[in-house]
Amino acid sequence: MEARYKSQDWQEKMRVKIDVNNMFAEFIGEKHGIKVSEVDGMAKEVEKADRSIKKQYKEGKLGFIDLPDRQKEVVNEIEDFVNKRRGDFDNFVILGIGGSALGNIALQTALKDPYHNLKNKDVLRIYVPDNIDPERFQSLLNTLDLERTVFNVISKSGSTAETMSLFLIARKAVEEEVGSDNISKHFIATTSRNSGYLRIIARKEGFKMFYIPDNVGGRFSVLTPVGLIYAAFAGINIRELLAGASYMKKIASGTDIWENPAYLNGVLQYLAYQKGKIMSVMMPYAHSLKDIADWYRQLWAESLGKEENRKGEIINVGPTPIKALGATDQHSQAQLYMEGPYDKVINFIEVEKFHTDLKIPDLYGDVKGVSYLRNKSLSDLINTEKKATELALSKRGRLNNTILVPKINAFTVGQLIYLFELQTALVGELFNINAYNQPGVELGKEYTYGVFGREGYQKMKDEYHSRPEKKGKYIV
Repeated sequence: MEARYKSQDWQEKMRVKIDVNNMFAEFIGEKHGIKVSEVDGMAKEVEKADRSIKKQYKEGKLGFIDLPDRQKEVVNEIEDFVNKRRGDFDNFVILGIGGSALGNIALQTALKDPYHNLKNKDVLRIYVPDNIDPERFQSLLNTLDLERTVFNVISKSGSTAETMSLFLIARKAVEEEVGSDNISKHFIATTSRNSGYLRIIARKEGFKMFYIPDNVGGRFSVLTPVGLIYAAFAGINIRELLAGASYMKKIASGTDIWENPAYLNGVLQYLAYQKGKIMSVMMPYAHSLKDIADWYRQLWAESLGKEENRKGEIINVGPTPIKALGATDQHSQAQLYMEGPYDKVINFIEVEKFHTDLKIPDLYGDVKGVSYLRNKSLSDLINTEKKATELALSKRGRLNNTILVPKINAFTVGQLIYLFELQTALVGELFNINAYNQPGVELGKEYTYGVFGREGYQKMKDEYHSRPEKKGKYIV
Protein backbone atom coordinates (compact mmCIF):
# COMPACT_ATOMS: atom_id res chain seq x y z
CA MET A 1 0.00 0.00 0.00
CA GLU A 2 1.36 3.42 -0.96
CA ALA A 3 2.37 5.64 1.95
CA ARG A 4 -0.27 8.29 2.59
CA TYR A 5 2.25 11.13 2.40
CA LYS A 6 2.84 10.34 -1.27
CA SER A 7 -0.77 11.09 -2.18
CA GLN A 8 -1.26 14.61 -3.54
CA ASP A 9 -4.85 14.68 -2.31
CA TRP A 10 -3.76 13.78 1.24
CA GLN A 11 -0.92 16.30 1.11
CA GLU A 12 -3.34 19.07 0.17
CA LYS A 13 -5.69 18.08 2.99
CA MET A 14 -2.77 18.26 5.40
CA ARG A 15 -1.43 21.58 4.12
CA VAL A 16 -0.40 24.00 6.86
CA LYS A 17 -1.61 27.53 6.12
CA ILE A 18 -1.17 30.97 7.66
CA ASP A 19 -4.05 33.36 8.30
CA VAL A 20 -2.55 36.87 8.51
CA ASN A 21 -5.77 38.91 8.35
CA ASN A 22 -5.25 40.36 11.82
CA MET A 23 -1.85 41.76 10.94
CA PHE A 24 -3.45 44.38 8.68
CA ALA A 25 -4.84 47.82 9.37
CA GLU A 26 -8.22 47.02 7.81
CA PHE A 27 -8.80 44.47 10.59
CA ILE A 28 -7.10 45.96 13.66
CA GLY A 29 -6.97 49.66 12.82
CA GLU A 30 -4.57 52.14 11.28
CA LYS A 31 -2.64 52.92 14.45
CA HIS A 32 -0.95 49.54 14.80
CA GLY A 33 -1.94 47.58 11.71
CA ILE A 34 0.25 47.01 8.67
CA LYS A 35 -0.85 48.30 5.28
CA VAL A 36 -0.94 46.09 2.18
CA SER A 37 1.15 48.73 0.43
CA GLU A 38 3.89 48.25 3.03
CA VAL A 39 4.06 44.56 2.22
CA ASP A 40 4.11 45.28 -1.51
CA GLY A 41 6.86 47.79 -0.88
CA MET A 42 9.09 44.99 0.45
CA ALA A 43 9.10 43.09 -2.86
CA LYS A 44 12.58 44.15 -3.98
CA GLU A 45 14.08 43.56 -0.54
CA VAL A 46 12.57 40.08 -0.47
CA GLU A 47 13.92 39.28 -3.92
CA LYS A 48 17.36 40.44 -2.77
CA ALA A 49 17.09 38.37 0.40
CA ASP A 50 16.00 35.33 -1.59
CA ARG A 51 19.00 35.69 -3.91
CA SER A 52 21.28 35.85 -0.89
CA ILE A 53 19.72 32.72 0.64
CA LYS A 54 20.06 30.81 -2.63
CA LYS A 55 23.64 32.03 -3.09
CA GLN A 56 24.62 30.85 0.39
CA TYR A 57 22.90 27.54 -0.32
CA LYS A 58 24.84 27.06 -3.57
CA GLU A 59 28.04 27.87 -1.70
CA GLY A 60 27.25 24.99 0.65
CA LYS A 61 26.52 27.15 3.70
CA LEU A 62 22.81 26.57 4.33
CA GLY A 63 22.46 22.84 4.71
CA PHE A 64 19.00 22.98 6.29
CA ILE A 65 17.50 23.73 2.86
CA ASP A 66 18.74 20.35 1.57
CA LEU A 67 17.54 18.21 4.43
CA PRO A 68 13.99 17.37 3.30
CA ASP A 69 15.10 15.85 -0.02
CA ARG A 70 18.68 14.59 0.20
CA GLN A 71 18.85 12.12 3.06
CA LYS A 72 17.75 8.86 1.48
CA GLU A 73 20.92 6.99 2.48
CA VAL A 74 20.84 8.48 6.00
CA VAL A 75 17.21 7.46 6.47
CA ASN A 76 17.93 3.93 5.25
CA GLU A 77 20.88 3.64 7.64
CA ILE A 78 18.88 4.94 10.60
CA GLU A 79 15.93 2.64 9.91
CA ASP A 80 18.18 -0.42 9.48
CA PHE A 81 20.00 0.33 12.74
CA VAL A 82 16.81 0.97 14.68
CA ASN A 83 15.12 -2.17 13.37
CA LYS A 84 18.07 -4.24 14.56
CA ARG A 85 18.47 -2.59 17.96
CA ARG A 86 15.09 -1.31 19.19
CA GLY A 87 14.28 -4.59 20.96
CA ASP A 88 17.50 -4.40 22.97
CA PHE A 89 16.34 -1.41 25.00
CA ASP A 90 13.55 -0.14 27.22
CA ASN A 91 14.95 3.40 27.55
CA PHE A 92 16.34 5.87 25.01
CA VAL A 93 18.18 8.86 26.51
CA ILE A 94 19.28 11.91 24.54
CA LEU A 95 22.37 13.66 25.89
CA GLY A 96 22.41 17.07 24.28
CA ILE A 97 21.53 20.68 24.96
CA GLY A 98 20.07 23.56 22.98
CA GLY A 99 19.38 22.54 19.40
CA SER A 100 20.44 18.97 20.17
CA ALA A 101 17.64 18.63 22.72
CA LEU A 102 14.82 21.08 21.94
CA GLY A 103 13.99 19.61 18.55
CA ASN A 104 13.81 16.11 19.99
CA ILE A 105 11.58 17.29 22.84
CA ALA A 106 9.31 19.05 20.34
CA LEU A 107 8.97 15.88 18.25
CA GLN A 108 8.26 13.76 21.30
CA THR A 109 5.60 16.12 22.65
CA ALA A 110 3.97 16.61 19.25
CA LEU A 111 3.94 13.07 17.95
CA LYS A 112 3.83 10.73 20.94
CA ASP A 113 1.14 10.14 23.54
CA PRO A 114 1.55 12.74 26.31
CA TYR A 115 1.93 9.94 28.87
CA HIS A 116 4.00 7.74 26.61
CA ASN A 117 6.64 6.95 29.24
CA LEU A 118 3.98 5.68 31.65
CA LYS A 119 2.70 3.03 29.27
CA ASN A 120 3.43 -0.70 29.61
CA LYS A 121 6.84 -2.35 29.34
CA ASP A 122 6.59 -2.87 25.58
CA VAL A 123 6.96 0.89 25.05
CA LEU A 124 10.42 2.39 24.52
CA ARG A 125 10.58 5.22 27.03
CA ILE A 126 12.23 8.46 25.92
CA TYR A 127 14.17 10.86 28.17
CA VAL A 128 15.85 14.17 27.33
CA PRO A 129 17.74 15.48 30.40
CA ASP A 130 18.45 18.78 28.69
CA ASN A 131 20.33 20.37 31.56
CA ILE A 132 23.23 19.71 33.93
CA ASP A 133 21.28 19.99 37.16
CA PRO A 134 22.98 17.30 39.27
CA GLU A 135 19.88 16.27 41.22
CA ARG A 136 17.85 15.73 38.05
CA PHE A 137 20.49 13.66 36.26
CA GLN A 138 21.30 11.57 39.31
CA SER A 139 17.60 10.80 39.73
CA LEU A 140 17.38 9.70 36.09
CA LEU A 141 20.36 7.36 36.41
CA ASN A 142 18.90 5.93 39.61
CA THR A 143 15.55 5.36 37.89
CA LEU A 144 16.77 3.67 34.71
CA ASP A 145 17.74 0.04 34.24
CA LEU A 146 21.06 0.85 32.57
CA GLU A 147 21.37 -2.63 31.09
CA ARG A 148 18.27 -1.79 29.03
CA THR A 149 19.23 1.80 28.19
CA VAL A 150 20.89 3.40 25.16
CA PHE A 151 22.26 6.96 25.18
CA ASN A 152 22.48 9.11 22.06
CA VAL A 153 25.30 11.61 22.68
CA ILE A 154 24.81 14.64 20.41
CA SER A 155 27.61 17.17 19.93
CA LYS A 156 29.14 18.30 16.67
CA SER A 157 32.35 19.52 18.33
CA GLY A 158 32.49 16.91 21.05
CA SER A 159 33.56 19.59 23.52
CA THR A 160 30.16 20.93 24.58
CA ALA A 161 30.64 21.13 28.33
CA GLU A 162 27.10 20.18 29.30
CA THR A 163 26.73 17.25 26.89
CA MET A 164 30.15 15.77 27.46
CA SER A 165 29.88 16.06 31.25
CA LEU A 166 26.64 14.07 31.21
CA PHE A 167 28.21 11.57 28.85
CA LEU A 168 31.23 11.00 31.08
CA ILE A 169 28.97 10.47 34.09
CA ALA A 170 26.64 8.16 32.15
CA ARG A 171 29.52 6.17 30.71
CA LYS A 172 30.95 5.51 34.16
CA ALA A 173 27.54 4.49 35.48
CA VAL A 174 26.92 2.14 32.55
CA GLU A 175 30.36 0.58 32.88
CA GLU A 176 29.75 -0.12 36.56
CA GLU A 177 26.47 -1.80 35.62
CA VAL A 178 27.39 -3.83 32.52
CA GLY A 179 31.17 -4.02 32.52
CA SER A 180 33.75 -2.41 30.25
CA ASP A 181 33.38 -5.01 27.47
CA ASN A 182 29.71 -4.11 26.90
CA ILE A 183 29.93 -0.32 26.84
CA SER A 184 29.67 0.17 23.08
CA LYS A 185 26.14 -1.15 22.63
CA HIS A 186 24.77 1.43 25.08
CA PHE A 187 25.97 4.57 23.29
CA ILE A 188 25.38 6.25 19.94
CA ALA A 189 27.48 9.24 18.88
CA THR A 190 25.81 11.88 16.70
CA THR A 191 28.56 14.25 15.69
CA SER A 192 30.63 15.75 12.87
CA ARG A 193 31.93 13.35 10.24
CA ASN A 194 35.32 14.99 9.83
CA SER A 195 36.26 16.61 13.12
CA GLY A 196 35.51 16.86 16.82
CA TYR A 197 36.42 15.11 20.04
CA LEU A 198 33.29 12.97 20.25
CA ARG A 199 34.26 11.35 16.96
CA ILE A 200 37.64 10.40 18.49
CA ILE A 201 35.97 8.92 21.56
CA ALA A 202 33.35 7.06 19.51
CA ARG A 203 35.99 5.43 17.33
CA LYS A 204 38.02 4.45 20.36
CA GLU A 205 34.99 2.95 22.11
CA GLY A 206 33.34 1.41 19.05
CA PHE A 207 30.14 3.44 19.31
CA LYS A 208 27.76 3.52 16.38
CA MET A 209 28.13 6.95 14.75
CA PHE A 210 25.73 9.14 12.82
CA TYR A 211 26.76 12.45 11.32
CA ILE A 212 25.47 16.01 11.48
CA PRO A 213 26.18 17.95 8.27
CA ASP A 214 28.84 20.59 8.96
CA ASN A 215 26.70 23.24 7.25
CA VAL A 216 23.70 22.71 9.56
CA GLY A 217 23.74 24.57 12.88
CA GLY A 218 22.27 23.07 16.04
CA ARG A 219 19.01 25.01 16.05
CA PHE A 220 18.38 23.98 12.42
CA SER A 221 19.35 20.34 12.98
CA VAL A 222 16.14 18.58 14.04
CA LEU A 223 15.70 17.08 10.54
CA THR A 224 19.23 15.61 10.60
CA PRO A 225 20.19 12.48 12.60
CA VAL A 226 20.00 14.78 15.65
CA GLY A 227 16.21 14.36 15.56
CA LEU A 228 15.72 11.49 13.13
CA ILE A 229 17.41 8.85 15.30
CA TYR A 230 15.18 9.56 18.28
CA ALA A 231 12.12 9.76 16.03
CA ALA A 232 12.84 6.39 14.41
CA PHE A 233 13.44 4.71 17.79
CA ALA A 234 10.18 6.23 19.04
CA GLY A 235 8.23 4.84 16.10
CA ILE A 236 7.70 8.17 14.36
CA ASN A 237 7.60 7.92 10.57
CA ILE A 238 10.72 9.86 9.64
CA ARG A 239 9.98 9.58 5.92
CA GLU A 240 6.65 11.31 6.48
CA LEU A 241 8.34 13.95 8.65
CA LEU A 242 10.81 14.77 5.87
CA ALA A 243 8.06 14.61 3.24
CA GLY A 244 6.18 17.29 5.15
CA ALA A 245 9.25 19.52 5.20
CA SER A 246 9.74 18.88 1.48
CA TYR A 247 6.11 19.81 0.79
CA MET A 248 6.51 23.13 2.60
CA LYS A 249 9.79 23.70 0.77
CA LYS A 250 7.89 23.49 -2.53
CA ILE A 251 5.09 25.75 -1.32
CA ALA A 252 7.59 28.33 -0.07
CA SER A 253 9.93 28.26 -3.06
CA GLY A 254 8.90 31.43 -4.86
CA THR A 255 9.65 35.10 -4.27
CA ASP A 256 6.06 36.36 -4.56
CA ILE A 257 5.41 37.47 -0.99
CA TRP A 258 1.68 36.77 -1.20
CA GLU A 259 2.16 33.17 -2.34
CA ASN A 260 5.02 32.15 -0.05
CA PRO A 261 3.78 31.65 3.54
CA ALA A 262 7.28 31.70 5.05
CA TYR A 263 8.16 34.94 3.28
CA LEU A 264 4.79 36.57 3.92
CA ASN A 265 4.93 35.92 7.64
CA GLY A 266 8.62 36.83 7.74
CA VAL A 267 7.91 40.19 6.08
CA LEU A 268 5.03 40.88 8.45
CA GLN A 269 7.15 40.03 11.49
CA TYR A 270 9.91 42.32 10.16
CA LEU A 271 7.52 45.21 9.47
CA ALA A 272 5.96 44.76 12.91
CA TYR A 273 9.42 44.97 14.49
CA GLN A 274 10.05 48.25 12.67
CA LYS A 275 6.82 49.54 14.24
CA GLY A 276 8.01 48.70 17.75
CA LYS A 277 6.46 45.23 18.04
CA ILE A 278 9.69 43.75 19.30
CA MET A 279 8.29 40.64 20.99
CA SER A 280 7.07 37.54 19.19
CA VAL A 281 4.70 35.29 21.15
CA MET A 282 4.23 31.73 19.90
CA MET A 283 0.96 30.42 21.36
CA PRO A 284 -0.30 27.03 20.17
CA TYR A 285 -3.78 25.99 21.25
CA ALA A 286 -2.76 22.33 21.52
CA HIS A 287 -0.69 20.91 24.33
CA SER A 288 1.12 18.67 21.86
CA LEU A 289 2.64 21.73 20.17
CA LYS A 290 3.82 23.51 23.31
CA ASP A 291 7.43 22.41 22.76
CA ILE A 292 7.34 23.46 19.12
CA ALA A 293 6.96 26.92 20.68
CA ASP A 294 10.00 26.25 22.87
CA TRP A 295 12.05 25.09 19.88
CA TYR A 296 10.88 28.18 17.93
CA ARG A 297 12.03 30.35 20.82
CA GLN A 298 15.63 29.18 20.43
CA LEU A 299 15.47 29.39 16.62
CA TRP A 300 14.19 32.98 16.70
CA ALA A 301 16.35 34.23 19.60
CA GLU A 302 19.70 32.73 18.68
CA SER A 303 19.34 33.44 14.97
CA LEU A 304 18.05 37.01 15.09
CA GLY A 305 19.45 38.48 18.32
CA LYS A 306 22.67 40.08 17.06
CA GLU A 307 24.88 42.99 18.04
CA GLU A 308 26.35 43.63 14.58
CA ASN A 309 25.11 43.56 11.04
CA ARG A 310 27.19 42.18 8.18
CA LYS A 311 28.89 45.53 7.75
CA GLY A 312 30.17 45.37 11.32
CA GLU A 313 27.86 48.17 12.45
CA ILE A 314 26.43 47.98 15.97
CA ILE A 315 22.66 47.53 15.66
CA ASN A 316 21.66 45.36 18.67
CA VAL A 317 18.71 43.91 16.82
CA GLY A 318 16.35 41.02 17.47
CA PRO A 319 12.71 40.31 18.36
CA THR A 320 12.31 38.63 21.75
CA PRO A 321 10.46 35.30 21.41
CA ILE A 322 8.01 34.28 24.12
CA LYS A 323 6.39 30.87 24.43
CA ALA A 324 2.82 30.54 25.62
CA LEU A 325 0.18 27.83 25.58
CA GLY A 326 -3.53 28.13 24.95
CA ALA A 327 -5.76 27.87 26.79
CA THR A 328 -3.44 27.64 29.82
CA ASP A 329 -1.84 31.05 29.38
CA GLN A 330 -5.12 32.85 28.90
CA HIS A 331 -5.07 32.64 32.69
CA SER A 332 -1.51 33.93 33.12
CA GLN A 333 -0.19 35.96 30.16
CA ALA A 334 -3.23 37.12 28.19
CA GLN A 335 -3.90 40.06 30.51
CA LEU A 336 -0.54 41.52 29.52
CA TYR A 337 -1.15 40.86 25.83
CA MET A 338 -4.55 42.53 25.96
CA GLU A 339 -3.77 45.63 28.00
CA GLY A 340 0.00 45.92 28.26
CA PRO A 341 2.40 47.65 25.87
CA TYR A 342 1.75 47.48 22.13
CA ASP A 343 5.06 45.72 21.60
CA LYS A 344 4.04 42.17 20.67
CA VAL A 345 2.92 40.02 17.77
CA ILE A 346 0.83 37.04 18.89
CA ASN A 347 1.39 33.98 16.70
CA PHE A 348 -1.37 31.44 17.32
CA ILE A 349 -1.30 27.83 16.19
CA GLU A 350 -4.75 26.31 15.73
CA VAL A 351 -5.33 22.58 15.24
CA GLU A 352 -8.43 22.04 13.16
CA LYS A 353 -8.98 18.38 14.10
CA PHE A 354 -7.65 16.63 17.18
CA HIS A 355 -6.91 12.91 17.18
CA THR A 356 -9.48 12.39 19.91
CA ASP A 357 -12.20 14.41 21.56
CA LEU A 358 -14.20 14.37 24.76
CA LYS A 359 -17.85 15.26 24.99
CA ILE A 360 -18.83 17.26 28.06
CA PRO A 361 -21.63 15.32 29.86
CA ASP A 362 -25.18 16.61 30.16
CA LEU A 363 -25.05 17.24 33.92
CA TYR A 364 -26.12 20.00 36.31
CA GLY A 365 -28.57 21.62 33.91
CA ASP A 366 -30.01 23.57 36.83
CA VAL A 367 -26.67 25.26 37.61
CA LYS A 368 -26.41 28.33 35.38
CA GLY A 369 -22.65 28.74 35.68
CA VAL A 370 -22.06 25.20 34.42
CA SER A 371 -25.06 24.25 32.29
CA TYR A 372 -23.81 26.16 29.24
CA LEU A 373 -21.05 23.57 28.83
CA ARG A 374 -23.39 20.59 28.46
CA ASN A 375 -23.13 18.51 25.27
CA LYS A 376 -20.21 20.56 23.96
CA SER A 377 -16.75 19.05 23.38
CA LEU A 378 -13.26 19.92 24.60
CA SER A 379 -12.03 20.52 21.04
CA ASP A 380 -14.92 22.96 20.49
CA LEU A 381 -14.05 24.67 23.75
CA ILE A 382 -10.32 25.08 23.13
CA ASN A 383 -10.75 26.31 19.54
CA THR A 384 -13.57 28.66 20.52
CA GLU A 385 -11.37 30.08 23.26
CA LYS A 386 -8.61 30.58 20.70
CA LYS A 387 -10.93 32.40 18.29
CA ALA A 388 -12.36 34.47 21.13
CA THR A 389 -8.87 35.50 22.26
CA GLU A 390 -7.97 36.32 18.66
CA LEU A 391 -11.06 38.53 18.35
CA ALA A 392 -10.41 40.27 21.67
CA LEU A 393 -6.83 41.05 20.68
CA SER A 394 -7.91 42.33 17.26
CA LYS A 395 -10.58 44.62 18.73
CA ARG A 396 -7.84 46.11 20.92
CA GLY A 397 -5.56 46.73 17.93
CA ARG A 398 -3.11 43.94 18.80
CA LEU A 399 -1.23 42.30 15.92
CA ASN A 400 -1.88 38.58 15.64
CA ASN A 401 -1.87 35.78 13.10
CA THR A 402 -2.84 32.11 13.06
CA ILE A 403 -1.00 29.09 11.71
CA LEU A 404 -3.67 26.58 10.73
CA VAL A 405 -2.74 22.91 11.17
CA PRO A 406 -5.32 20.45 9.79
CA LYS A 407 -4.16 17.65 12.09
CA ILE A 408 -1.03 16.93 14.09
CA ASN A 409 1.08 14.24 12.44
CA ALA A 410 4.63 13.81 11.20
CA PHE A 411 3.76 15.43 7.86
CA THR A 412 2.32 18.62 9.36
CA VAL A 413 5.07 18.89 11.98
CA GLY A 414 7.65 18.63 9.18
CA GLN A 415 5.89 21.53 7.47
CA LEU A 416 5.99 23.64 10.62
CA ILE A 417 9.70 23.02 11.12
CA TYR A 418 10.64 24.03 7.59
CA LEU A 419 8.24 26.99 7.59
CA PHE A 420 9.83 28.48 10.71
CA GLU A 421 13.39 27.79 9.56
CA LEU A 422 12.92 29.49 6.18
CA GLN A 423 11.00 32.37 7.78
CA THR A 424 13.94 32.88 10.15
CA ALA A 425 16.43 32.84 7.27
CA LEU A 426 14.46 35.53 5.44
CA VAL A 427 14.17 37.82 8.46
CA GLY A 428 17.91 37.45 9.06
CA GLU A 429 18.51 38.69 5.54
CA LEU A 430 16.13 41.61 5.98
CA PHE A 431 18.05 42.62 9.11
CA ASN A 432 21.29 42.07 7.16
CA ILE A 433 22.75 39.89 9.91
CA ASN A 434 24.36 36.47 10.12
CA ALA A 435 21.46 34.34 11.31
CA TYR A 436 23.62 31.23 11.70
CA ASN A 437 26.20 32.12 14.34
CA GLN A 438 25.86 32.81 18.07
CA PRO A 439 28.84 34.89 19.25
CA GLY A 440 27.03 36.05 22.38
CA VAL A 441 26.63 32.46 23.54
CA GLU A 442 30.23 31.60 22.78
CA LEU A 443 31.65 34.22 25.18
CA GLY A 444 30.01 32.62 28.20
CA LYS A 445 31.22 29.21 27.08
CA GLU A 446 34.78 30.47 26.75
CA TYR A 447 34.84 31.77 30.33
CA THR A 448 33.68 28.36 31.52
CA TYR A 449 36.35 26.62 29.45
CA GLY A 450 38.98 28.85 31.02
CA VAL A 451 37.87 28.28 34.62
CA PHE A 452 37.78 24.51 34.06
CA GLY A 453 41.31 24.58 32.63
CA ARG A 454 40.67 23.83 28.98
CA GLU A 455 43.82 24.34 26.94
CA GLY A 456 43.94 27.61 25.02
CA TYR A 457 41.60 29.54 27.32
CA GLN A 458 44.00 30.90 29.94
CA LYS A 459 43.13 34.50 29.04
CA MET A 460 39.46 33.83 29.71
CA LYS A 461 40.37 32.23 33.04
CA ASP A 462 42.38 35.30 34.00
CA GLU A 463 39.49 37.62 33.06
CA TYR A 464 37.09 35.50 35.09
CA HIS A 465 39.22 35.58 38.21
CA SER A 466 39.94 39.31 37.87
CA ARG A 467 36.27 40.26 37.57
CA PRO A 468 35.13 43.00 39.98
CA GLU A 469 34.48 41.77 43.50
CA LYS A 470 30.84 42.09 44.50
CA LYS A 471 29.94 44.38 47.39
CA GLY A 472 28.17 42.90 50.35
CA LYS A 473 25.93 45.94 50.76
CA TYR A 474 24.22 45.09 47.49
CA ILE A 475 23.40 41.55 48.64
CA VAL A 476 20.41 41.91 50.93
